[in-house]
Amino acid sequence: MSEKVLIVGGGIGGLSTAIALQQRGVNVEVVEVNKTWKVYHVGIIVQSNFVRALAQLGVAKEAVDAGFSYRGWRWRHNDTGQEMGRSEGVSTADGFPSDLGLARPALHDVLYKRVNDLGIKLRLGVTYSEIQDHGDKVEVSFTDGTSDSYDLVVGADGAYSKLRDQLFGDQHRPEFTGQGVWRYNLPRPSDLEWADAYITDPHQSIGTVPLTEDTMYIFVTASEPGNPRFAPETLADEMRKRLIGKGQAVEAFAAYITDPALVVYRPLEVCFLPKPWNKGRIVLIGDASHSSTPHLGQGAAMAVEDAVVLAEEIVGDRPIDERLARFVSRRFDRAKFIADQSRQLGAWQMNPTPDADPAGLFDRVRTYIGEPI
Repeated sequence: MSEKVLIVGGGIGGLSTAIALQQRGVNVEVVEVNKTWKVYHVGIIVQSNFVRALAQLGVAKEAVDAGFSYRGWRWRHNDTGQEMGRSEGVSTADGFPSDLGLARPALHDVLYKRVNDLGIKLRLGVTYSEIQDHGDKVEVSFTDGTSDSYDLVVGADGAYSKLRDQLFGDQHRPEFTGQGVWRYNLPRPSDLEWADAYITDPHQSIGTVPLTEDTMYIFVTASEPGNPRFAPETLADEMRKRLIGKGQAVEAFAAYITDPALVVYRPLEVCFLPKPWNKGRIVLIGDASHSSTPHLGQGAAMAVEDAVVLAEEIVGDRPIDERLARFVSRRFDRAKFIADQSRQLGAWQMNPTPDADPAGLFDRVRTYIGEPI
């Protein structure tokens, strides 16, 4: 493919797409509006499909070396810490683990290094000021005063995508679900080889995930009525409040949460764009088209899978609209399944019902993500 592609956004999805396209011989450029990288220091949950997608990008080994391979998930009692069940991971990429704890900055460094090694043009502090799709080309003017033409523009500009607004209007905006998530890095016990979920309080998620030999992170997902905003200096106090009274095993973590500057809090918002995810020669990927809650730890995985599939489908001689339609067709149901199941877990936490089965749902998802994409 001799075509030229512009990627708007230098996050996980944008950098992954640049790598996937460049590996297939596509001339690709990336613009990122921020002058310096803004990557939160907490970790992400990386499961078998994410590791498989990283392997397809040629960076799985680097990611594994930068993180901590753990055995799967254990379900534990909030008060006693007693194990109540487990879900051991199954690898879907030969020679690589099924589950990986990975700090966001570490993942970003892996992707950024690969982009540099491939010689991909990346401009920081620059984004588009105007985009015009003329049918055969997309003319783009940039905020640094330059302009160029492209055969395809990929919007990887996140949940509050400006490209999405431009293409489809502002009726598709992130919607607050009623919950927020709190994250903080902690010391990792030397014998901890599992991610642990404390499940005996049905109203929220509390868990720990190993990140490195020395660190892990704790997450707390809780109802936040009214979508409150918290003063930065109060974040450690607020996070501790959401552990106190939730059982002795989880209360023990509260003593480590001391620095408000190291607490990452985010309200949970979702936005799922109906088909199509493209208009003409401009297509959206990742959170720009299908953001979901973090209950299943699949947001980053969905973005990297998008990158892999887009690169597979965009190469060829078929008309561009057919190639993009195939991409959306392969991705839509899978991304929607993850988004729907993630939101279901949140709904059960906010309104527990007798038929709620979080562990069963999780096991079904674990099987589903192992299927080919």
